[in-house]
Amino acid sequence: MNIIISTLNAKYIHTSLSIRYLKAYAQPEYDAQLAEYTIKDPIMNIVGDLYSKKPDVIGFSCYIWNIEETMKVVAMLKKINPELVIILGGPEVTYDVHDWLDQIPGADFIVIGEGEVTFKDLLSEIEGEHNYKKVSGIAYRQDGKKVIQPQNGKVDLKSLPSPYRLEEDRNEISKRVTYIETSRGCPFSCQFCLSSIEVGVRYFDREKIKEDIRYLMDNGARTIKFVDRTFNISRSYAMEMFRFLIDEHQPGVVFQFEITADIMRPEVIQFLNDHAPAGLFRFEIGVQSTNDHTNDLVMRRQNFEKLTRTVTMVKDGQKIDQHLDLIAGLPEEDYFSFRKTFNDVFALRPEEMQLGFLKMLRGTGLRIRADEHDYIYSDHAPYEILGNNVLTFDDIVRIKQVEDVLEKYWNDHRMNHTTEFLVETVFTSPFDFFQEFGTYWDEQGWSRIGHQLEDLFKRLELFLIKRETNQLNNVIGLMKLDYFKNQKYKPRKPWWEASLDKHGRSKIYEEILKHPEHLGTDFRDLQLNEKEIYKHTLIEELPFDLETYLTDGTIIEQPSIMLAYFDPSGKGSRIFSLSKAESTIQ
Repeated sequence: MNIIISTLNAKYIHTSLSIRYLKAYAQPEYDAQLAEYTIKDPIMNIVGDLYSKKPDVIGFSCYIWNIEETMKVVAMLKKINPELVIILGGPEVTYDVHDWLDQIPGADFIVIGEGEVTFKDLLSEIEGEHNYKKVSGIAYRQDGKKVIQPQNGKVDLKSLPSPYRLEEDRNEISKRVTYIETSRGCPFSCQFCLSSIEVGVRYFDREKIKEDIRYLMDNGARTIKFVDRTFNISRSYAMEMFRFLIDEHQPGVVFQFEITADIMRPEVIQFLNDHAPAGLFRFEIGVQSTNDHTNDLVMRRQNFEKLTRTVTMVKDGQKIDQHLDLIAGLPEEDYFSFRKTFNDVFALRPEEMQLGFLKMLRGTGLRIRADEHDYIYSDHAPYEILGNNVLTFDDIVRIKQVEDVLEKYWNDHRMNHTTEFLVETVFTSPFDFFQEFGTYWDEQGWSRIGHQLEDLFKRLELFLIKRETNQLNNVIGLMKLDYFKNQKYKPRKPWWEASLDKHGRSKIYEEILKHPEHLGTDFRDLQLNEKEIYKHTLIEELPFDLETYLTDGTIIEQPSIMLAYFDPSGKGSRIFSLSKAESTIQ
């Protein structure tokens, strides 16, 4: 029996953990072949490739991000080969199974919940006696009627074979993101999340997990993401794993975790600040909302004061990047309440701030009780909301404008100095800056076209000029600083018209060659000759004292000269300051 287990990932760099669990558990009785694609691949290409493998059985792992494309693939395969047995599984089809049997007539079976044991039992019956009544946790049709057989308990996680050591993956480990889980389940009951449906937390064997991580690192893994819903629910377990990863990590590897910040103890953070190498760990923290009433309505217990303590302490340690998530559209969170949530979280200055929109996932309590808050949402995955009793579709469109520029101007860290000044000094609040700029961005049609780095600076400048922004000269000066700081190599032509003419630049360079110490000892120690200075540096006049700003962040309106040295090896730029008092510029 030729068996294929397939899925459509969101991106090529991703890997599917679920289909690897299925393959590992099915062995040695069944040697299934893995086939991964992306949701961007043409449907005909996917179908053609699967058909060329001449399968008898294909299993698809289904999620909100791939179900629409998977349905098209299934329909086409079934038309080409009606005898092909198609099995669906995964969180997207585990709930509303009656509906899925109607929606996807090409699916012969749907596996409900955890699939390892069920999938193997089902393969045994497909190959053997076809007595599907013996298989728990499946749905299918028999004599025109739907048959749904409930799950029979949970899988013993410590009995599962490793999905990380498949021979066909060995050469790909270094090229893609590796996902790993050390537990299943979640102790919390957030009504918008599928994890709330499973009661309790179960753990895999710790020593086996450690051996798997060693194997992955030995074979080149660079990014390892833990998919545990709350990695730090057990303080002793989290500490044991953190110690192990610190002690045995290999250079260049990064570990990412989803943590619950308000339950993380200060001594754990202090341990990480003291012992973790910078960049080894990355935390993803779901804040979602700072509105207590909203959190109560979705059964989400959260102490924002303790969360703030954790995020601040981690940030002060300067070892771990943090990614904080927000969800727009939760119950009774109107536009102005969400504005407060946004500002509360932005005040923590996370390295990344993800602004998402509520998705009414099948099986969740929020979807079941959607009428209580007049939710309207898309009929198709990912079931994103279109409005509710306190948030109109107009509000959602406006918040999406915020999301667009937040991603480009904060999360990508192209203009840290500029953004910080704008949100602290020029605009009423961070949200107001991103909203006003996002609306302008959308009105110009820029959300529908591509952009280069220079375009981002030019478009922000146009917006600031249009609204007659206060302290515009200082803002543009900070934009120039950000532009130089984010270049790996010397740019051919900056995005602005140079403030210094050829004669003015020549005079400054003459002075620098005579007195390199005026730019500080670090510049002097570079010992650049005349040719190197002209070839690898750029200078620009700024309206404020750059040295004071770089020292303590204070803007003093006293012109200065900025010199950017661009390392010819591509290591980036270094910024130096020359005050006008020390220069010969008049």
